[in-house]
Amino acid sequence: MQRVEFTIEPFHEGDPGPHVTAPAEALRDMDIDVQVGPFGSGCRVADDRVSDVVAAIVRIALDHGASHVNVDIETAS
Repeated sequence: MQRVEFTIEPFHEGDPGPHVTAPAEALRDMDIDVQVGPFGSGCRVADDRVSDVVAAIVRIALDHGASHVNVDIETAS
């Protein structure tokens, strides 16, 4: 398992916009439990799905107007 954490900007507290919400919704549609927080979002992903998950986050965020996407991947214990 891998822990994928991501931050999408611009972020406006209380009104994150579709560039922030659409990637999380897409991951939920992929049956991935996403925790969305004020300083970033994260999920645990099976090793064989990490590349698909990261690609979806980046593609969807940029398609919806993100100006910056930061992704961090760490082996989950």
